Amino acid sequence: MKQDFDVQGMSCAACSSRIEKSVSQLDGVEQVSVNLLTNHMQVNYDESKLDDQKIIDCVVKAGYGATLPNASNSVKKSEVIKEDEAEGMKKRFIASLIFMLPLFYISMGHMVGLPLPSILLGHENALIFAFTQFLLCLPVLIINQKYFINGFKALFHRSPNMDSLIAIGSGASFVYGIYAIYMLGYGLGHMDMAIVERYHMELYFEGAAMILTLITLGKYLETKSKGKTSEAIQKLMSLSAKEAILFKDGQEISVPIEEVKVGDIIVLKPGMSVPVDGVVIEGNSSFDESAITGESMPVAKGNGDRLTCATINLEGTVKFEATKVGSETTLAQMIKLVEEASSSKAPIAKLADQISGIFVPVVIIISLISFIVWMAVGQTFEFALSIAISVLVISCPCALGLATPVAIMVGMGKGASNGILIKSSEALELAHKVKTVLLDKTGTITSGHPSVSDIISFDDDLLSVAVSLEKSSEHPLAKAIMDKAKEENVSELEIHDFEAVFGKGVKGVIDGHTVYGGNASFMKESGIDLNKVDDEMQRLANEGKTPLVFARDDKILGIIACLDTIKESSVEAIAKLQQQGIKVVMVTGDHQKSALAIQKQCGVDEVIAEVLPSEKADVVKRYQKEGHLVAMVGDGINDALALTSADVGIAIGAGSDIALESAQIVLMKDDLMDVSNMFKLSKATMRNIKENLFWAFIYNATLIPLAAGVFFPLFGWKLNPMIGAAAMSFSSVSVVTNALRLRRFKFDARHESSKDEKIVKAEVKIVKEEKKMNQKLVKIEGMMCMNCVRHVEKALKSIDGVSVEVSLDEHHAIVTSPQKISDDLLKAKVEEEGYKVVSIEPYESR
Repeated sequence: MKQDFDVQGMSCAACSSRIEKSVSQLDGVEQVSVNLLTNHMQVNYDESKLDDQKIIDCVVKAGYGATLPNASNSVKKSEVIKEDEAEGMKKRFIASLIFMLPLFYISMGHMVGLPLPSILLGHENALIFAFTQFLLCLPVLIINQKYFINGFKALFHRSPNMDSLIAIGSGASFVYGIYAIYMLGYGLGHMDMAIVERYHMELYFEGAAMILTLITLGKYLETKSKGKTSEAIQKLMSLSAKEAILFKDGQEISVPIEEVKVGDIIVLKPGMSVPVDGVVIEGNSSFDESAITGESMPVAKGNGDRLTCATINLEGTVKFEATKVGSETTLAQMIKLVEEASSSKAPIAKLADQISGIFVPVVIIISLISFIVWMAVGQTFEFALSIAISVLVISCPCALGLATPVAIMVGMGKGASNGILIKSSEALELAHKVKTVLLDKTGTITSGHPSVSDIISFDDDLLSVAVSLEKSSEHPLAKAIMDKAKEENVSELEIHDFEAVFGKGVKGVIDGHTVYGGNASFMKESGIDLNKVDDEMQRLANEGKTPLVFARDDKILGIIACLDTIKESSVEAIAKLQQQGIKVVMVTGDHQKSALAIQKQCGVDEVIAEVLPSEKADVVKRYQKEGHLVAMVGDGINDALALTSADVGIAIGAGSDIALESAQIVLMKDDLMDVSNMFKLSKATMRNIKENLFWAFIYNATLIPLAAGVFFPLFGWKLNPMIGAAAMSFSSVSVVTNALRLRRFKFDARHESSKDEKIVKAEVKIVKEEKKMNQKLVKIEGMMCMNCVRHVEKALKSIDGVSVEVSLDEHHAIVTSPQKISDDLLKAKVEEEGYKVVSIEPYESR
């Protein structure tokens, strides 16, 4: 069983490593993955040996918290937690700053000639000077008590983490400051001014406060940056409609999306988002599917066409029947896939986890050794303490823990927003190593919608027999023959004892005669002599067509050839793959000569023809035995086993549900160019991860020796603990910032439409003009948090046909509607929720 958990209390990679280690030791746990970025844990375990509560208890025993996520709202809950966490850190930083600035002024101001009250000057006032700093430092410690609670709790559980390092470092500074106050009191009481002079400027309260303040600032910036890494999931979630218009008993009724059931008839008006997956039963329109497939051109839909949740109706009113609702919709499945993939752990992350698991204890030991060594060589206690604290605060393994998950989250989010769904981080990592790609032909390289190109008849009953045989077959070629028979108005014959031989052909009995239809090998196995048609079959195959022979008893009735055209993007996509150093192999059940003809047109490196569906997995294994890392690309049921067998299985989105389940990567758009784009994205993501790991390792390898004072005897270099705290915070922020560069990754242009370019441009222009005419920018005062955003969004969306984008940062809402809306109505809706409308103006979409 696979179960997800929300984890509380993690602060660095040592935390996630500790939890993984603890949970993995439970009897029955098969695999465990903890994600520091998302505070998420995924556990595969044997239900007969273990349950969820025992796993939660194990995490609690390790010093952390764990709960089962709310499945219906897990992403929203996670984002609200992140927003609350960032807001809390911001408040803690500001409050800390209020006390830290005067503390810093008092402790350091006199060194640069800044004026101080006379009561704080001179050795005779040393105790007042010290106690004032103590009173200013104490609130900073209380405000940031979380570091001490979590840090010492983890230390007592023998699993020290980042908070432990901060707590020890800052706590040591504070305790030493208190010790200095006692010594000042003793010196003044005994009139020993030498003691007073020594401890007057060795208080370290400003160091304790500054460390906590700077680290809180760094954690705030890090949390804000981490929030940006999940923008793709947030964007997907924002696409979901909140209401649907049901058509019942001749009336239109607006209901919450949760009340829609499979089979309900839904009315969709221009400008509205499709609330659930369904099939059009009335009307025609064009739809913007860019959010789901990445397809930028509008797609025409009519009776019988499928509609996907979260796509947008651009033109006419349609009615459709709901086929998938709730967690079963395409959008919900996409969100679930991205969530699970982001929570999984790439193999490359194991190195960082192993290091992080032992890193903090090692740092504490280095800190103690540094202190002892500097005391032993004759340095002052204050010098040795400063060195020890610097080592502690500079050495947090946050950057190591974030290096992999932030890049994976951004990379997968970028893919998802462009219709490329990667189910696991392992698949993302493996993809960049692939050197051989096996492509199914039908539906992958070709359109998958063949049509009859040639009919060579030796008997008037050819088409009647063919349509009678093929009517019970689900093969794409059967549909082509059925379409041709319908076009020719050919009637069917009554057939008995029908049998389909998978991958070869069909047979049955008509009027007491056995009839056959299929490829050459099937005919030979059935005892049909093909000498009469060999030349014609060779010719048709050479032209890239698929010839099917039909016979009655042992007499050949004729040949029907079908042609499946190559997709317009396939040739360019194959060339792009080859430019990346990938060998492209086409695997097909077609005749060898037909396959070679396709090869000439599309340019694949190698062709493996006349392969039965069950043999495709054998082809995959053959290449794997030769040392190739193999990716298999397919779209049909007969590709499922091969997709599972491949190192990386890639399903074209228009394929069957079985193929989608079997694959590790799903391409929502039926475009081979996305295979090339996926490999490019994988390489860019892995390059980003390696950059992050490199800088994280270099940071620690360089700055720990500096903090320990290794360079002090030679160059006089000594790291101030406050600078160390700032540098540690900067390292984490820099790793996240580097990962965010992936959001600018550019995909190669896809083939957008087979329409005439001028027509497409005209349609797009019309759509844009309609949007410009009916978009308004509403500037709003009073929004303070994401709950405010939700209130405003809900109020505006209550207006029929309106779609809304609300920005908390910009304090505005962009309202889009197919029809004009009065400013008074917009203002009334917003102000009903308690917010103030500053202005309303036309908005030009960019």
